[in-house]
Amino acid sequence: MMQTVYRHRLTTRLWHAINAVAIVILLGSGLMILNAHPQLYWGRFGANFDQPWFRVAWLFEAGRVPGWLTIPQTYNLALARRWHLLFALVLGFALLAYMVASLVNRHFQRDLRVRRGDLAPRTLWADLRAHLALRFHDPDHPGAYNVLQKLSYVSVIFVALPLVILTGLTMSPGLNAAWPWLLDLFGGRQSARSIHFIAAVWLGGFTIVHLALVILAGVGNELRSIITGWWRVPEEDR
Repeated sequence: MMQTVYRHRLTTRLWHAINAVAIVILLGSGLMILNAHPQLYWGRFGANFDQPWFRVAWLFEAGRVPGWLTIPQTYNLALARRWHLLFALVLGFALLAYMVASLVNRHFQRDLRVRRGDLAPRTLWADLRAHLALRFHDPDHPGAYNVLQKLSYVSVIFVALPLVILTGLTMSPGLNAAWPWLLDLFGGRQSARSIHFIAAVWLGGFTIVHLALVILAGVGNELRSIITGWWRVPEEDR
């Protein structure tokens, strides 16, 4: 008999759909913005003759991110900024709404709470071995998040996304005048730009790994659960 579990609430599903669009557009437009000055620095200042810690030229011979990775595909800084700022607002307000809803419906406490036992080396090693063996679900608790899922989701929701939002605000000259403490918090506009880039790479890497695991876990079942909320327990886990 087929067993199903109600795995994702409506708020989680809506937030997932909004994020899927927002992050793709933000990453693509952000790479176009990076092409305007394809070097990164630490500190308050950085210009062509300063020593960067990162150059796009180290990755791409042309010295810029290729058009197949950027939005828009041809160089247009003004349009990229419009896309980026619009979907930065979408990302920020969607995250705020999701966090409030998840506190109200206890999603964080019920599904993402990291307990002390979860961080035990034995538990982490067992979960890593299960992932390497392509076993992604606990047969005793079907539908529950495993330790690596909890840690990755918590790190993205409470660290990477807030970092990318706050450092984005720090790079705004208008907000610098209103909230000068942001520059002090991140050590200057160039440091904020670097941290913004690192957080964006973090989100991009998470997205790629997440998609790969969805495919390995059974793309049909996983898509059904994030669209309808209902997840079918695999035969081997029953």
